[in-house]
Amino acid sequence: MEKIKQTCLHEQHLLLNAKMEEFAGYDMPIVYDNIKSEHIAVRTNVGIFDVSHMGEFFVRGTDAERFVDHIFTNCVIGKEGGSVTYGMLCYENGTIVDDLLVYKYNSEEFLLVVNASNIAKDYEWVVNQTGDFDVTVKNVSDEYSEVAIQGPKAEAVIINLLGIDLRYLQFFHFGTFQFHNCQVLISRTGYTGEDGFEIYSDTSAIRDIWKIFMDAKITPCGLGSRDTLRFEAALPLYGHEISDEITPLEAGLKFFTKIDEENDFLGKTALLKQKEAGLTRRVVGIEISKMAIPRAGYKVFVGEEEVGYITTGYLSITLNKPIALAMINRPYTKKGTEVQIQIRNKFVTGFVRNKKFLNKNYKTEEL
Repeated sequence: MEKIKQTCLHEQHLLLNAKMEEFAGYDMPIVYDNIKSEHIAVRTNVGIFDVSHMGEFFVRGTDAERFVDHIFTNCVIGKEGGSVTYGMLCYENGTIVDDLLVYKYNSEEFLLVVNASNIAKDYEWVVNQTGDFDVTVKNVSDEYSEVAIQGPKAEAVIINLLGIDLRYLQFFHFGTFQFHNCQVLISRTGYTGEDGFEIYSDTSAIRDIWKIFMDAKITPCGLGSRDTLRFEAALPLYGHEISDEITPLEAGLKFFTKIDEENDFLGKTALLKQKEAGLTRRVVGIEISKMAIPRAGYKVFVGEEEVGYITTGYLSITLNKPIALAMINRPYTKKGTEVQIQIRNKFVTGFVRNKKFLNKNYKTEEL
């Protein structure tokens, strides 16, 4: 059995009495105090997450831009240096290898940031696509540590505590900065629906940053609240709203899948065929009529017909009502459609609604 890994902040999590569990091969903090208080801190103030388990690959070479555009559902050609782009890697059949962020330094250097649970699989897949492209792909996941600082006061707190002025950094852009004689990469993206930043650097710098934030009594947040936050913002999680059995179109991610443009990426042909044939299912929002929580995997019915399943469900902390994301067969995806969710041995009524559970609080509105 492979040994469970630890991030550079593992000892700090233990000192804070975090509840630790294995996630993606790492011993990670799930919650420190309680999920609700951590969630509220990010929605109203600021919180800090250890996300050092994420994967990072560098793609470099004269064909780097053309190669990334070949494997990535979104467009990087024409994007400026310092831009960050969200999209997916797809198999030839259109299903999803992973979703990721692509950081563009210039046309010959890119950083791919992938999900922790998919690092080995993604790296092998990306390398296998290089073919005749003049590129090198390097997995640097073990060389980088990362924290995410999220919330409406994230910018002000970073300026105050770290002395790094991020006011000019636009949404979905990144820059490099000096901190304690170390170079840090800071991006403005986030996975919570709030304004926020990710800081990448070596172990020593990330430990120093964490200590500064803890000394300032900034709320540490675990993976539990990270999930409730991203869910309220209707942001997908691999293995739930997206997977190797789900296409970007079914997941409602067509905006990040440039099938109507001239670029050609792996899986595009299959996705065009799916679009032309018409979707048979898609991810929708569901609101529940009573205080019952629909968990991932619970079956959804219309009458006696099974029409789908819950991908993620919670009692929304912000809205104080049970909501869910669900993969539902057409024609039952129309807003207002009444459904029944099987919760253990009972059926609870809900209805299909849009996925906009709350207004995102980004610095700008668009990705």
